[in-house]
Amino acid sequence: MNKRPIEIMDTTLRDGEQTSGISFSASEKLTIARLLIEELKVDRIEVASARVSEGEFDAVKSIIDWAKANGYIDQVEILTFVDGGKSIQWMKNTGAKVQNLLTKGSLNHLTYQLKKTPEQHFTEIANTFSQAKEEGFINNIYLEDWSNGMRNSPEYVYQFLDFLTTQPVKRILLPDTLGVLIPSETSEYLTSLRTKYPDFHFDFHAHNDYDLGVANVLESLKAGVNGLHLTMNGMGERAGNAPLASVVAVINDYLPEVSINIKEAALYKVSKLVETFSGFKIPANKPVVGENVFTQTAGIHADGDNKHNLYFNDLMPERFGRKRKYALGKTSGKANIEKNLQELGVKLSPEDVKKVTQRIIKLGDKKEVVTQEDLPYIISDVLDSKSYEDTVKIKSYVLNHARGLKPSATVAIKIEDETIEEHAQGDGQYDAFMKALGKVYKKKKKTLPILIDYAVRIPPGSTSDALCETIITWKTEEKEFVTRGLNSDQTVSAIKATEKMLNIIEL
Repeated sequence: MNKRPIEIMDTTLRDGEQTSGISFSASEKLTIARLLIEELKVDRIEVASARVSEGEFDAVKSIIDWAKANGYIDQVEILTFVDGGKSIQWMKNTGAKVQNLLTKGSLNHLTYQLKKTPEQHFTEIANTFSQAKEEGFINNIYLEDWSNGMRNSPEYVYQFLDFLTTQPVKRILLPDTLGVLIPSETSEYLTSLRTKYPDFHFDFHAHNDYDLGVANVLESLKAGVNGLHLTMNGMGERAGNAPLASVVAVINDYLPEVSINIKEAALYKVSKLVETFSGFKIPANKPVVGENVFTQTAGIHADGDNKHNLYFNDLMPERFGRKRKYALGKTSGKANIEKNLQELGVKLSPEDVKKVTQRIIKLGDKKEVVTQEDLPYIISDVLDSKSYEDTVKIKSYVLNHARGLKPSATVAIKIEDETIEEHAQGDGQYDAFMKALGKVYKKKKKTLPILIDYAVRIPPGSTSDALCETIITWKTEEKEFVTRGLNSDQTVSAIKATEKMLNIIEL
C-alpha cells in the first residue's frame, strides 16, 4: 500500500517562543534548528516573526546562513505580515526564502481588527505575493482564526480560498488560532475543504486550549490534510500547541496509511534540550517525554510484566530512547523491588527482600520519593541492622534550634530495661544530642566511643530527596568501627547511626 506522505512543520522557535516568559538566545535557536532538522528529521521549521527585533534578525540570519550552507534553505520559514512590503524586505535581508503570510481567516477578525472589506484584503495579499514572487520567495499563507471563520462565516472562507486559486501560493495554513475546535468539527470542516479544493496543499495548526490538540490533529489527517504544525513539549501561547512527540506516536501506531520522516528515537533527547534552553518544565505525566510515563508504580503491574508483559502497550520506551522503570514506594510491593534488584544485579534472600520492601513502604507512607539509586543504601541499612541485637533503644528525643540560643537536646534512652532521660546544649543539634547521651552513659558508669569521622551523602545520581546516609566512624580502646544511618533528615540519620553504635558496644 502506498502511504500518503505528511509534512511536519515544527514551530517551536516561532509559536513555541510565544509561550509566556520564554525567549531563546540566537545560539540556542540555531542549536534547536539544527537538532530539529538533522536529528529529528522534521520537514520544515518556522523560526521567527519578521520585524520583531534586532536580536531576532541576528538569530534568523545565523539559522539561514547555516541552512544555506547545508542545503536546508527551503525548509526554514518566516511568519510575515501584509505590511506594504516591509516583511519582504526584512526576509530579503536575512536571506530567507519561505514566507508564511499572516492574513485574516474569519470575517470577524477582518471586520473588527483590520476594518477592511474582503476585496481590500485580497488586493493587498495579491500585491504582497507579487513582490515575494519577484524576489524568488516561496509563498505560504496563514488564514488566522480559520476555525471560527468556518463556524461563523464559511462563505468568507470559501471566497478567500477561491481567490487563492488565482495566486502563486504553495501551502495554505489553517490554524485553530484559539483552540476552539472539537474533533467532529475538525473532521467536517477539513473534509469539506479537501473535497472542494483537491489540489491545494493544506496544513493544520492546532492549539490545545481544551486539551483536544492531538485529537484534532488525528481527525485532520483522516480528513486528508497534507501537513501539520507542531511544537516540542506542546509549547505555545496559552495552553500551547499540539505536541510533536504525542502526534508522532499516534501517527505511527494508528495511521498506517500515512508516513512521516520523524525519528522517534531522537524525540526525548531533543525534548529535554528544549526544556533546558527554555526553562519550560515538562510535566512529569506528559505523554512520551514526561519523566513518569514509563514508570510502573503499582506492584501488580510489575508482577504482570514479569509474567507476560501484561501491562505493556505499544508505547515501548525503547522507541524513544528511554527505559521502563519500576517505582519504589508504598504501592510498589515485592515485584517492583525485585525488578529494581535485577537491574542492579543484586540478589537477596526472600527474607531480606521482605525487609527491604517493608522499609520502602514506610518511606512511602511518609510521602518520601524513593529512587533506584536509593535502593543500595536501603539494602545496606537493612542488612546492617541484622549484625547486632537491639538491646539499647533511643525511645524519644527533642531537638531545639532557636536564633540567639544554643541548640539543645532532650533524650530518653532505654538500657537494660531502664529508661533514662537527660538534657544538654551543644554547638549543633547533633552535638547537643551526643552530650545528652554522654550524661546518660555517665549515669550508667559506661564510656562512649570517640567519634572520629562523620560523613553525609545522598545516593549518586538520585533526583529525590527521600534519603541521605550518615556514616560515622567510632573509636574505642580496642578498635575502630563504622555505623550507618538512613533517613530523609540528616540529623535523624545520624541518630540512627548512633543507635546502632550503642547496640554494638553492648556486645
